[in-house]
Amino acid sequence: MSTNRDYIQLHFIVFLWGFTAILGLLISIPSVELVFWRTLLAAIGLGLLLLFRKRNFRLGYKEILKIMATGVLISSHWILFFASARVSTASVCLAGMATCSLWTSFLEPVMNNRKVKLFEVGLGLLVIIGLYIIFRFEFNYALGLFMALASAFLASLFTVINGQFIHRYNPYMITFYEMIGACLGTVIFFPVHMQVFTNGELELFPTGLDWLYILLLAWVCTVYAYSVSVELMKRLSAFAVNLAVNLEPVYGIILALIVFGDKEQMQPGFYLGTGMILLSVLCYPVLNRLFRRKKLV
Repeated sequence: MSTNRDYIQLHFIVFLWGFTAILGLLISIPSVELVFWRTLLAAIGLGLLLLFRKRNFRLGYKEILKIMATGVLISSHWILFFASARVSTASVCLAGMATCSLWTSFLEPVMNNRKVKLFEVGLGLLVIIGLYIIFRFEFNYALGLFMALASAFLASLFTVINGQFIHRYNPYMITFYEMIGACLGTVIFFPVHMQVFTNGELELFPTGLDWLYILLLAWVCTVYAYSVSVELMKRLSAFAVNLAVNLEPVYGIILALIVFGDKEQMQPGFYLGTGMILLSVLCYPVLNRLFRRKKLV
């Protein structure tokens, strides 16, 4: 049975996820190296957690390879996510990430062989209008917004894939092998990163406060937040969880304004467009629930 404490914990977890873009800007090493450390430390943290809980690490080789391949999608998502915040602002990055529900509404029917719902198409159009308004007023940040949209697409893709895995494997085991796959995927990308983006050099070793921020990102925003969210889903409805998670961009944009101040100030059109995207995101679980009730009547 859920309690007020569960809801407070849930919103704290969403707050932590909204804080990831802020940490990405505070860390000085490039996005690719940042994702390497985040995934490596998250894999170590989850491995220790699984050992502490005496979980069996054994899965079939084919299953492990599938899960690790999904981890490569996650690493690509995170690289684009942090790069987006750096070439634009945290607010622009989070506005683009708010389109996850739009991508999921198209990907899930295709991958799970179900019909597209008309209200999902309507909400998708609302998101597109919101993006058009943002582009009109903040075209200087077009590259950052495109990267955030690509990151959101990848996030939706691996979320739908995880929805298929979750029925067969332990969620902690899935994330453990995904973090290993994400770390290896980042390492494989190093040569391209060096040749195209860094003139043959890697900034692989963080300095000073970078270590603190990376540890917060890996162990607090990833391992801790994920572990608690899984526990909460045993007591809270999927509707309650999804509704709270949809508030992640709201928390993130507010935090960005507090931490970075004038740098995150946008024109009114940005907030209008972002508001339309968030409205569609928040309406989705409500409409989804209403349509399910109508089918049952």
